[in-house]
Amino acid sequence: MAERPVHEHIRELSDSLVALSGTVLRNFLLAIDVLQSLDTDRAREVKDADRQIDDAEILLESQCLSFLALQQPVAKDLRTIVAIMKINDYLERIGDLSVHVVERLPEIGSGLQRTYDFGSMGMKVGEMLKKAVDAFAFRDDGLARQIDMFEAEIDLMHRVIFKKAMASMKEPAADIDQLIAVLSLSRYLERIADHAVKIAREVVYLVTGESARQKDNSYEKLIDSLRN
Repeated sequence: MAERPVHEHIRELSDSLVALSGTVLRNFLLAIDVLQSLDTDRAREVKDADRQIDDAEILLESQCLSFLALQQPVAKDLRTIVAIMKINDYLERIGDLSVHVVERLPEIGSGLQRTYDFGSMGMKVGEMLKKAVDAFAFRDDGLARQIDMFEAEIDLMHRVIFKKAMASMKEPAADIDQLIAVLSLSRYLERIADHAVKIAREVVYLVTGESARQKDNSYEKLIDSLRN
């Protein structure tokens, strides 16, 4: 690895992350489509794709660690690798949550689909995720900053669904299992939106160096340990 210029390695790692982000986005949108159509057969496609996402995430993390150990980058190069590793982790979590969405299909019927508008919420979350991954691909901190504007809207959608489901649970004929599934689905979508926000903030950090980063500094500790 040391025989090639550092910037070439970083470009390859960035390209791998962009490719992974595209796979994660497509799989999430497929999960939303499956949720709307209640097509249990296509749910298997989401689960199969997630296994590929897991493999790609593990490989990319390994490549980043090898790069850090051999190159010991500083300044902007170090920021780039740290951002790639953190975004890689967020993407893997989004992949897992997409699987959780389709795993709830047996508990969701067409009646609940009409009562709770998961389609609109899912598409809005998908829009957030696309903007976040595009912001990384194009190193566009302006686009990344737009993601925060969506967060309040998703939180409101989540609260509306939560209040409606909780009210329905008080009814004598309520199907508690179905309503718990409703709450879980809303929570999964809200968490994916949170991860999109975290990706966007990593992009801002990468491009500008601004310290609007999450409190989790596990990767920075790992890098310090590699230097010792």
